[in-house]
Amino acid sequence: MSQADMTKEHERVRTVKSHKDRTRLRALLSLYLLAAPTVILLFVFNYIPMYGIIIAFQDYSIYKGILGSDWVGFKHFSYFLTDDKFWAIMKNTLLINFYDIVFGFTAPILFALLANELYQKTFKKTMQTISYLPHFLSWVVVSGIFYQILSPSTGMVNAILGWFGIEPIFFMTEPGIFRGILVASDIWKNVGWSAILYFAVIAGIDGALYEAAWMDGANRWKQAIHITIPHLMPMIVLLFLLKLAHIFGIGFERVFLMQNPLVYDVSDVISTYIYRTGVELSQYSFTTAINLAQSILGFILLVASNRLSKKWMGLGMY
Repeated sequence: MSQADMTKEHERVRTVKSHKDRTRLRALLSLYLLAAPTVILLFVFNYIPMYGIIIAFQDYSIYKGILGSDWVGFKHFSYFLTDDKFWAIMKNTLLINFYDIVFGFTAPILFALLANELYQKTFKKTMQTISYLPHFLSWVVVSGIFYQILSPSTGMVNAILGWFGIEPIFFMTEPGIFRGILVASDIWKNVGWSAILYFAVIAGIDGALYEAAWMDGANRWKQAIHITIPHLMPMIVLLFLLKLAHIFGIGFERVFLMQNPLVYDVSDVISTYIYRTGVELSQYSFTTAINLAQSILGFILLVASNRLSKKWMGLGMY
């Protein structure tokens, strides 16, 4: 090949490569434009407000503003760390989250495993659809339902207990029962919706694995133990790590709408304490300090649990 032909070939290769680069750039540009609104909204509503975190280190005054308020350093952090009431609230938060993990986190897994054993497809799909419906009810509606069901005068539960000669029980004002009611309400509302991810994983398992296990004499129980659960483990670990990251927090609406002054000692959690102290008593700096410490602890717990999970099980979020 002559020098001129080689030069032409190089020019042709450069032209093709340049065309491919422009095509790829146009494709990436379309993706960037598609993602831009989400990124902008995330930045505006999630990152810019982080500027307000600095009031945790101030005696914030709405009249002086963020820049004009007096700096006090770690005053608010040291105050809530030495406050007995705060540690009682922390205990309630951790206990309710612990019950949510033990019962609420495992309930969708068990529900998905049991639903997978149903042979009648129409009944199976109908049951799954019905289990999703409570998720779309607001906590205002759910709390009203539980108050009606557990009412000492007109509630269905007390009516059934009355058939056996048991006196009416004031469930919503009984401290020893109230935490269980909170956990039960969350399970009833979210068990079907939370099981969707597990249903998706189960649907993707190769049916040939179950057929081979059946041919080897494995019953349904052994198939679930040796096939279904191992395939679910990556999803279980992922969701468990996300759950651990929020162990120092709990849904505000669920607790706030169902609690009452008679059960504050066992139901008052960080989110409701922040609401009453920060919003009603206007202690903005103090409650911001609590929320900041809560977020930092959750982040540390997430990173630590992810590393332990990768070390022990070889599975993690990242």
